[in-house]
Amino acid sequence: MNRRPPRVSASRVPASRVLPSRALASALTAGVLLSVSACSLLERPETAKFDVSPASPSVTASPSASATPSLTDAQARDALLGPAELGERWSATQGGATWRDGLLKGRTDVADCQRLLDGLYAEDLLGKPKGAGAVVGLDQSDTEAQLRYQVAAYGGPAEVDAKMAWLRTLPEKCAEFTATDVRGERQTVRVVPAALPGVGDAREGLRMTMSGEGDLYGETPTLTLDFAAVRVGDRAVSLTNGGLGGAEEDFTNQAVQLGTQRLQNVLAGHTSPNQPANQPADQPVDQSTGVPADQESAQDG
Repeated sequence: MNRRPPRVSASRVPASRVLPSRALASALTAGVLLSVSACSLLERPETAKFDVSPASPSVTASPSASATPSLTDAQARDALLGPAELGERWSATQGGATWRDGLLKGRTDVADCQRLLDGLYAEDLLGKPKGAGAVVGLDQSDTEAQLRYQVAAYGGPAEVDAKMAWLRTLPEKCAEFTATDVRGERQTVRVVPAALPGVGDAREGLRMTMSGEGDLYGETPTLTLDFAAVRVGDRAVSLTNGGLGGAEEDFTNQAVQLGTQRLQNVLAGHTSPNQPANQPADQPVDQSTGVPADQESAQDG
């Protein structure tokens, strides 16, 4: 008859047989913890790469402003317009018109409008140039209009754009205001936006009229002035055109179109001094008149 082995109570199991089991359990637990820690350590670098902050604007900013060549004095002079671009009715100026002091030195209580009058009188609505610059004045024979044309470099595109943004507010801020001229006469001033050809990097145009009841230089004054500015990089062309006989919009737009093209050509090295902006670079030009040689010969014939 087979006997079953006697039951042994767990409490009676020798310590030497229990300890290895507990040690094994502890080892297994420690191994699991080490595995989890190792996995966490391995995952951290991969997670960290998604938490990198984006590059600062100074690193990713477009280099276009700094990459463009700066304007030299010679380039500024070569980029000026001359009578050849605008036609036979235009010639070199004989001096500032009397209405400049008589009307543009007017005073008003509206700060932005006073700034407009001061800028037109001082011919610095875009501010003082921060680099090279050149200016030319032209007179028109039939209407006695005057055109003042400037090419200059400024502190940067943002500086020019800020001035243009301010100019854009004037048709609302100074739609109509009253100014007192140097004789104490009241003048009604109106400002409206003026459309310009889509040239350059940014552009802005205004038309200002000034009229009053007083007699100025033998007639009732009505001054009409166009102002236009076009930015090319950190450079700009700007002009005023008009007078007591009015301002012809066609000439303003022609000067803007050809002047911007001329500046771009000069910066690219494609235009020689005094060469009309719309003249092929390989056609000789009389340096004293700015007229193409073949046209001059035809006129002589």
